[in-house]
Parts: sequence; C-alpha cells; structure tokens
Amino acid sequence: MLTSDKKISQLKIIKKPYVEIFTDGACSGNPGVGGYGIVLRSGRKEKELSGYDPMTTNNRMELTAVIKALEALKRPCRVKVVTDSNYVVQGMTSWIFRWIKNNWKNSQKQQVINRDLWERLLSLSSLHEIEWKWIKGHDGFPENERCDKIARREIKKCRGKTG
Repeated sequence: MLTSDKKISQLKIIKKPYVEIFTDGACSGNPGVGGYGIVLRSGRKEKELSGYDPMTTNNRMELTAVIKALEALKRPCRVKVVTDSNYVVQGMTSWIFRWIKNNWKNSQKQQVINRDLWERLLSLSSLHEIEWKWIKGHDGFPENERCDKIARREIKKCRGKTG
C-alpha cells in the first residue's frame, strides 16, 4: 500500500505539463519571403522562437510555426495552440481525417497542398493532448500581435541576408 506522499509524487509524474502555444506566419508576396513567430508559455515561463524561408507561402509559414513549436516540447504535454490561421485549425480538426481517408486527396480529388507539413504536424500532434483555438488576426490579441511582429522581423532578417 502506498503512503499518501508516494501517491502524490506518482501523480506529479503522470500529470502532463500544460503549455500554451501562440503562433503566426507571415509572407511578403505569396509566394515570397516568409517568417514565423512563436510564443511558448508554461506557467510563468515564456520562450520565443522564430525563423524564415526565402521562398515560401503564408500557409506554409503558419504550419511551420506550429510544427516548430511542438518540436520544441521536450515531453508529451497538454497543449493549447492559439493561431489566427483557420487553415491550420480546420486542417487539424476536420479536413485531415478526410484527406487521410482519401489517400491525401482533397475534395476536388487533387493532391493536398503542403502534405509534407501536414504529415509532420499530424505526427507531432499525436504525442500531445492538443486543443486547437482560432482567433481573429490583428484584432488586439497581445500574443498574436507579438507573434506577428516576430514573424515580420524574420522576413526583414531574411531580406538582409539575401538582398
């Protein structure tokens, strides 16, 4: 029989950490130079991540942001992903199940665009308990505005290296 102290310590091991992930992707031209911004928050701890691609699309940057955020998690977590990308939220909560069933074909019987990223995101998301939350972009959500600024800063950084 376990003492109550041992039971409590075992519960702490079992309980997954809770992480909020805020993401945004941006593109200057579509396709064009793209960047993404991420804010990870767990309790009082925060971490920013970012990156760029010299030739991409906005949707690829939106997907990449969530992928990079999930890759940064060191163990399975309870996660809330907050994004202004309806493409990402609808894709992960609705469309992806039909795509898989239809051998990665969309409703027009065409190959799913960005399949490589969708497959990576699906694989990563299977490691975590994820709540997907869409918010309206550029509508005063502080974390979304912050991620947007980070993403746009990355676009400028990329242009400085390539132009």
